[in-house]
Amino acid sequence: MVEQLKSCLKNGEAALIMSEENISYFTSFHSSNGYLVVTKDKSFFLTDSRYIEAAGNTIKSCDEILLLKSLQSDLVNLIDSLDINEIMLESERTTVSRYNKIKELLPDITVSAAGDLDNYIDEIRITKNKKEFSKIIKAQRIAERAFDHILSFISTEKTEKEIALELDYFMLKNGADALSFETISVSGKNSSMPHGVPSDKKIENGDFITMDFGAIFDFYHSDMTRTVAVGEVSTKQIEVYETVLTAQLEAIAKIKAGAVCRDVDKVARDIITSKGYSECFGHGLGHGVGVEIHESPSLNPTSSYVLKTGNIVTVEPGIYIPGEFGVRIEDMGAVTENGFENFTLSEKKLIVL
Repeated sequence: MVEQLKSCLKNGEAALIMSEENISYFTSFHSSNGYLVVTKDKSFFLTDSRYIEAAGNTIKSCDEILLLKSLQSDLVNLIDSLDINEIMLESERTTVSRYNKIKELLPDITVSAAGDLDNYIDEIRITKNKKEFSKIIKAQRIAERAFDHILSFISTEKTEKEIALELDYFMLKNGADALSFETISVSGKNSSMPHGVPSDKKIENGDFITMDFGAIFDFYHSDMTRTVAVGEVSTKQIEVYETVLTAQLEAIAKIKAGAVCRDVDKVARDIITSKGYSECFGHGLGHGVGVEIHESPSLNPTSSYVLKTGNIVTVEPGIYIPGEFGVRIEDMGAVTENGFENFTLSEKKLIVL
């Protein structure tokens, strides 16, 4: 991956990467204080004494691992030794104060935050290789085991918070390095909020429970959503659930290399609209997943991105009826030459507990 970035750079250019996400991506190492410097020919990782031993034992993608005692001396001395006339920063991830600090440290070098480095990195990260697939699938299997477990945990004696905490605990106990994001577990009327926060509300008979959660394995995220019912469900609830499921299945059938993101989104959106729920599906159909939970590409009504083999995307249509209930079903998988390799194996037919 570092080699791919090297190939994007010209003589006299260097990339200075400071964000934890991109450092993790390029080095498979996490620290709260690290600097990755990449030129056309060489790459360097600088970190302080807290991380230097671990970095030296872990990082295989960089030519040199250097101890950072002082940003002002060590980073500046390295840049000065490289015959660099322009250094590029991550424009979307660099604060104004940090940008100004780098300019101050390197007054004789052009410091650019024009977005070129972001474009290079996005182009590299947007497609995944088999090794990345494997990590994402392992993260997904952890989440799926948590889903299987939670089905026997849910009852009318439990609250939304308790369900979310149980999902979290199970994933962390069973192989997750961390959680992909703050777990969503919302029920009844609360399930009409796509990103509702788990509350002390107890589960009631007739509730839909929407659970959106994921695990991290070796820096890579998973993401899934399932909506289940407790007790009796109404005809309307069944109709909405089946509409969302049909929209998801039809959208998945549209996915393959060469498909346009907005066209995939339209398949699901048209089905939901045909049932009279156009105003109840306000978010995009899906997003990329990798070392971050939300990456490119985006499946939404405006994206003109043409899907490529190796893109990882979620497919997560929903219908949210304020004051009543909501339904979302989310799978995640890889775009292939002829279709979609679904990484999500959990049951999608309506489960009534």
